[in-house]
Amino acid sequence: MLYERVVRQALRNPSAPAVTFDGETLTYDQLVRRADRLSDALTTAGVRPGDVVGVLMRRSTRMISALLAILRAGAAYVGVDPDDPPQRRNDLLTDASVEFVVADDELRECVPSGFTTVSPSAVGGSSSTPVDTSADDLAYVSFTSGSTGRPKGVMVPHRAVLRLVTDMNWMTVRQDDVFLQAAPLAFDASTFEIWAPLTHGCHLVVAPSGRMALDGVAETVREHGVTVMWLTAGLFHEMVAHDIGAFADVRHLVAGGDVIQPGPVARLLAEHPGITFTNGYGPTENTTFTTTWTTSAAAGDRLDTIPIGTPVNGTRTAVLDPELQPVEAGACGELYVSGAGLALGYLGQPGATADRFLPDPFTPEPGARMYRTGDIVRLRPDGAYEFVGRVDDQVKILGHRVEPGAVETALHRLPGVSRTAVVVRTAADGTKRLVAYVVPEDVPPPHWGERLRGQLRATLPAPMIPWAVLVRDTLPLTSNGKIDRGALPVPDLMTRNVSNEFVAPRTDVEHRLAELWEGVLGVQPIGADDDFFDLGGHSLNATELLGALRAEFGVTVPARVLYLQPTLGELGEQLETAMRSGAQR
Repeated sequence: MLYERVVRQALRNPSAPAVTFDGETLTYDQLVRRADRLSDALTTAGVRPGDVVGVLMRRSTRMISALLAILRAGAAYVGVDPDDPPQRRNDLLTDASVEFVVADDELRECVPSGFTTVSPSAVGGSSSTPVDTSADDLAYVSFTSGSTGRPKGVMVPHRAVLRLVTDMNWMTVRQDDVFLQAAPLAFDASTFEIWAPLTHGCHLVVAPSGRMALDGVAETVREHGVTVMWLTAGLFHEMVAHDIGAFADVRHLVAGGDVIQPGPVARLLAEHPGITFTNGYGPTENTTFTTTWTTSAAAGDRLDTIPIGTPVNGTRTAVLDPELQPVEAGACGELYVSGAGLALGYLGQPGATADRFLPDPFTPEPGARMYRTGDIVRLRPDGAYEFVGRVDDQVKILGHRVEPGAVETALHRLPGVSRTAVVVRTAADGTKRLVAYVVPEDVPPPHWGERLRGQLRATLPAPMIPWAVLVRDTLPLTSNGKIDRGALPVPDLMTRNVSNEFVAPRTDVEHRLAELWEGVLGVQPIGADDDFFDLGGHSLNATELLGALRAEFGVTVPARVLYLQPTLGELGEQLETAMRSGAQR
């Protein structure tokens, strides 16, 4: 069905530019003819309708024609990242039951043994007829990251892709639009980037091959006059911060894949008043976008958080509690989605499919299913959904259930914050700590991380206050452009993160006490006027400290003393008094 949509555009306007990459432009007629030749070669090699064909290629015009060729043969494609480790490439191709792999000639050696490699320039011996495909036939397989275990191959049918790129209620596609293709094929954002323009007869410009980088994307956008583009949240934030002028000719910018922060959106809209911005949200299992939030107003400082919006056409949503009952409007619950965009399930994993794709009790449609996203959302008064966090990201801090995403949202609201990430770190004693990483909009003032931590105390309860706020020049990104939380530095001994001036310990007792605090809190240096609890202390490590005091000084200090006199100097005086009075253990 996707192939037929592109052919329809080729018949309407055969000489229109279809795909451009590295100085080469294919018209729609040339694109279809090249795809037909490769499709004949695939059929001759043994590819049959319903097969899954691997695609191991860098971004190029040949990659686009290879996808069309595979679909013409009635098969589905699965993108495999050439930069993946060899074992992962082998595992994904094996799990997808792939026999044939279309691979760039220079990547043939990267195809694991046991698979048949087909060159993208191959030509079939005879001309075949395109295979008729139905809406429920498989179009592609997209593997999840596998962060919670074995990667799962999401099976996406033609109807789901067509739901995404046709009859869109959140954007208008113009015949003269120039779309950018920059996402890796293995990342489902490429579904929108590729098939939205090609099914509408637009011009698709392919970004330089390899990892998405700010300079390469910005140069491509400027050179080719890109008017519609999609960026990961991380890359969007980077471009707004370092090259906002690159969006001068863009009329519709879509971003997503992670939490969008309000500051960069406000800057974009203020700098380019004519641009339309969309926050696109959705799991791979519901084909790229489930909900969207679109604005073209220069909202400026009025943006508090960026919602994920309302359902796209052909999508139903429900916010449910753990008993699968709808929550009250405005309450938090897990988002469930259903409709034409839903995937068929996980390839070869019926158990995982049954766990996430559940019977839909909210529609009379026989056999209807809904997908459990694992995302916590709430419905705002304006009818848009707001993303709160992940069910599996919740963590217990001091006995309280905390959502790191809620802490990120609170940080986003503070002046001067451009980007944030909040992660959970486990201390040596096994306690959980929140560590925040922030990127400033401009040069930050001294001790800015400490000040931010102090500002959070005005709005958040104690368990949600990060143990440390680390100021960074940038945040690391994955190859897909998302924040690479695993690459964030792991703090060991943290620099003191309180706003009061540092006063060095003055007595021998204070020096010895400071060493104990450093060991218990993981913070250095410790000042005489520093408060144990301001430095991240809590009831559990307070107990640890009191035990260490008995071992080091031979005296018993009641817990109430620490709570009433929590600074190093005050506690030091209490220790000296106890030792003089002979309050032995």
